[in-house]
Amino acid sequence: MEEENIRKVIFSEEFDAFYKDLGPKIQEKFDYGLKLIKTQYVVSKKFVKHLESTDFYELRISVSSDEYRTVLFAIDCSSFIQSKRVILLNSFIKKGTKQYKSEIKLAERLLKKYLEE
Repeated sequence: MEEENIRKVIFSEEFDAFYKDLGPKIQEKFDYGLKLIKTQYVVSKKFVKHLESTDFYELRISVSSDEYRTVLFAIDCSSFIQSKRVILLNSFIKKGTKQYKSEIKLAERLLKKYLEE
C-alpha cells in the first residue's frame, strides 16, 4: 500500500541542478529523505532539523563521511510539522559550521525570489 503524501515539496532550480549532478547512490538517499518529508508529519532530526535563529530547516543526508545539507522553508506555516508545502532552496556539502551563514543568506535571496514569482 502506497503512503499518502501530506506535504507538497517544491524544488528550486538551484536544488534541482544540485540533485541532477549527484551520483545514483546519493540521489537514492535524497529520495528517501524526500519521501519522509512528503509522507511523515514528524520527521526525525536525523533527517530534518530546524536551523537555529532562522525560519529555515535543513534536510540532512549522510553518505559515508560526506554530509549533504539542503536548506528548506515551510511555505504555509511557521512549523515544519504543520506545513503542507515546503520548498527546497539550496544544497551543499557541509564542510564546517561557518559555512551556514553564507548558505542561509543564499537561501534568503532564493526564497525572496520564489515568493515574488
